[in-house]
Amino acid sequence: MTAQREWFEKDYYRTLGVDKGSSAKEVTKAYRKLARKLHPDANPGDAAAEQRFKEVTAAYDVLGDETKRVEYDQVRAMGPVGGMGGAPGGGFGGQGGVPFDLGDVFGGLFGQGGHGRQGGSRGADLETRLGLSFLEAVNGVTTSVHLTSDAPCSSCGGSGARPGTRPHRCGTCEGSGTTADNQGPFSFSRPCGSCGGSGQQIDDPCGTCRGSGVERRPREVKVRIPAGVEDGQRIRLKGRGAPGRGGPDGDLFVVVAVEPHQLFGRSGKNLTLTVPVTFPEAVFGAEVKVPTLQDGPVTLRLPSATRSGRTFRVKGRGVGTRRGRGDLLVTVEVVVPEDPNDAEKAAIEALAEAGDGNPRDSLAG
Repeated sequence: MTAQREWFEKDYYRTLGVDKGSSAKEVTKAYRKLARKLHPDANPGDAAAEQRFKEVTAAYDVLGDETKRVEYDQVRAMGPVGGMGGAPGGGFGGQGGVPFDLGDVFGGLFGQGGHGRQGGSRGADLETRLGLSFLEAVNGVTTSVHLTSDAPCSSCGGSGARPGTRPHRCGTCEGSGTTADNQGPFSFSRPCGSCGGSGQQIDDPCGTCRGSGVERRPREVKVRIPAGVEDGQRIRLKGRGAPGRGGPDGDLFVVVAVEPHQLFGRSGKNLTLTVPVTFPEAVFGAEVKVPTLQDGPVTLRLPSATRSGRTFRVKGRGVGTRRGRGDLLVTVEVVVPEDPNDAEKAAIEALAEAGDGNPRDSLAG
């Protein structure tokens, strides 16, 4: 690792609006919120928003990477540049006041070499929605999502050079992507100004992407949805987000939107179903056929004196996931005639007269 001067000068936690003790999930959430708000597509022509977007992205490139975050915290703990000592033979001044690359110090601290290319900036994460039917969510499906986003240029394949030509190694940084910025007894590494940290230079830029290697275009991404996904679940497709600039591509997050089923509901691995029964079936008990989602009907045996709202469990007829298969939860609902005919009225009246006691006696004060 070669220490970046910006790590001493910029508080990335403050840039993202999070505390130093925030979890990785909290850091990612804060970044995505700011990225959506500040993205150039949402603020056309707003230079201030674009600059802020770049700052937020740079902060997340470090804090969003577990290894870089540890290194950043350790570097920041050493204090600002001005307080790190510059007297010959004192602090970090080196022996006899001889300048040295501060990256060598941090390379030894973190168990890495003091020189080498920084790897550029990571591509932004993207998010899109995918509608699924209830059965597709239960069974899993391989499908495609369509989105318009930054993608490697279709003309140059992302190289940035006109087709038929190639980029060549940067003569300023010799392909390392970094240059030294001497500050008295210290030597800081920063992205090379000639190649932008990529380590390569382009003499004849691609006409489509103007040398950036990136173009905004519609694209189709295949996605395999595992069995048992739930509404609102996010599927991560590593490296299918926005292309990086000398660094890794971002990720694509597919948010699943599941259509409701006309009969069945869902509770985790379990399916739910409400089945109407008659009053005599609830009183005397009965065998009732109930549908399942895919395996044909099953027979449910109701005991006598079954109350409306009671739930019965049918084992193994729920949703199959990696954690096993759930059950079918059947809730019975006693049907009350809305417009009873004469015979029904007579039977109900006879039942009322034959009844013994008041079911609300226990409520009396």
